[in-house]
Amino acid sequence: MPELTVVDDDFRIGDEPLQIISGSMHYFRVHPEQWADRLHKARLMGLNTVDVYVPWNLHQPHRDGPLALDGGLDLPRFLDLAAAEGLHVLLRPGPYICAEWEAGGLPSWLLTDPDIRLRTCDPRYLEPVARYFALLLALVRPHLATQGGPVIAVQVENEYGASGLGDTAYLEQLVTMLRKGGVDVPLFTSDQADDLAAGGLPGVLRTVNFSGDATSKLRTLRKHQPSGPLMCAEFWSGWFDRWGGGHGTRPAADKAATLDEILSCGASVNIYMLHGGTNFGFTNGANDKGHYRPTVTSYDYDSPLDEAGDPTEKFWLFRDTIAKYAPVPAEPVPPAGRKLDLQGIRMTERASLLTQAVRLGAPERAARPLTMEELGQDFGFVLYETVLPAEGPGTLRLSGVRDRAQVFVDGQPVGTLERENHETALSLRSPAPHSRLTLLVENQGRVNYGPGLRDWKGLAGPVSFNGEDLTDWTTTPLPLTTLEDVPFGDGAVEAGPAFHRGTFEVRSPADTFLHLPGWSKGNAWINGFALGRYWSRGPQRSLYVPGPVLRQGVNEIVLLELHGVHTPVVHLRDRPGLGPAE
Repeated sequence: MPELTVVDDDFRIGDEPLQIISGSMHYFRVHPEQWADRLHKARLMGLNTVDVYVPWNLHQPHRDGPLALDGGLDLPRFLDLAAAEGLHVLLRPGPYICAEWEAGGLPSWLLTDPDIRLRTCDPRYLEPVARYFALLLALVRPHLATQGGPVIAVQVENEYGASGLGDTAYLEQLVTMLRKGGVDVPLFTSDQADDLAAGGLPGVLRTVNFSGDATSKLRTLRKHQPSGPLMCAEFWSGWFDRWGGGHGTRPAADKAATLDEILSCGASVNIYMLHGGTNFGFTNGANDKGHYRPTVTSYDYDSPLDEAGDPTEKFWLFRDTIAKYAPVPAEPVPPAGRKLDLQGIRMTERASLLTQAVRLGAPERAARPLTMEELGQDFGFVLYETVLPAEGPGTLRLSGVRDRAQVFVDGQPVGTLERENHETALSLRSPAPHSRLTLLVENQGRVNYGPGLRDWKGLAGPVSFNGEDLTDWTTTPLPLTTLEDVPFGDGAVEAGPAFHRGTFEVRSPADTFLHLPGWSKGNAWINGFALGRYWSRGPQRSLYVPGPVLRQGVNEIVLLELHGVHTPVVHLRDRPGLGPAE
């Protein structure tokens, strides 16, 4: 593909002016067998470009390891598919991406140094970034427009002006890394209007992010950048949800009007999101602005393409708006895909999590509880065990619950402490001397925005009973990356968290939505594929199941239910339940 250049106040591709009309799609939130479908629909909506983040934490799960590129992480294949569809690519490699993604894409192993200063010139941070960029850019170089590939521009960091760190030298170091790594296409930064001064660099194109009031925001951008193309790098046409809130929506007509306003100004635009996708497994992020708020599994984002990739009202209104300014393909848009509907799947087998923990992780002994990061663990749960020093009533105090601790005495549940509610203490009774204290702690998502990025998980402080610190802990990591060693049976299990297993038959696989009425909180897998978290707290009431996860014939579903269920039945339905609009 021809390369992108900046000529006066315009973008150009070769000798032709280009108004970038882009949409965000995250390959790591979409099943890889569905990438081509989503990219095809992007072009049919009238887009000429797709915008994509790169999650460092998934691509390099180990400090000195190679890049993971298997399955849903095959970035070169995604770029090839974009090129085959005739789409340009705006690449946003991080190292920090926000994206409501776990830790904003920063690997958890960075936190093994408790004093590390993230997103700064701290060498403990910059040196791993340099190693990551060296590996990543070697893969990206053949896909740059200057090499005939689709990548026309690359972002430097992400909304750095909002970080409050003000380390311009850090941004300059990233530019140097990118250029030394062979990135010879234009670079850009993106910030909200009030952060443009703090987030930009001389010689690097500034872009602005906003939801509305487009003319005013673009005018602010022009004040900070007297010449050069105007661009909104994130036009927020929807929003994300948090557990316990409502389902965020933005009126389609209002957002189409804002898109019209942007394009009528001659500005380029990237719609965030074109297609949100799903926080599969344990990958959702969280926000903490005084109150910890984890993001839900669905990243539908009220996008033009919904979580299942089907066109919404926004898709058609945006397509009509774009057609006023650019050619829109005359090809027919594929209709909504067929959905599977299968009611009343019984979960007939069970296994206790607490009993089976030794099969799922290797215990470690220490004088104090170890954090996930000290265990070399990214996601999932940690099981902590020790003994209570005396018989009788008392107060258990946890100074650092990250993020939700279920408490058991001699295997019996006695309460739950949540970081979200600032809960740190629990009254309980030790039935005998040396009763066994067990704490199951869930990482509900590392903070992805603001000053709280150094978000250690598990128990990040001492635990005391009646004022006496408890020692001699056994800590067992439970990443739950595989459940193959769980021995299921059809008998009763002890009180507490349990795996539930069921099977169902499918004649012709298709997308569907797993509904879990009566279940409390936990995680779901189908055929070993981690769908994500469910929680009766809502707003989300279903989990998206990509059709490629299913197979013709017998399929397996496994739930980890953390509390309990009266009737162990689930349903596959043809419609999602994302909750009432907020």
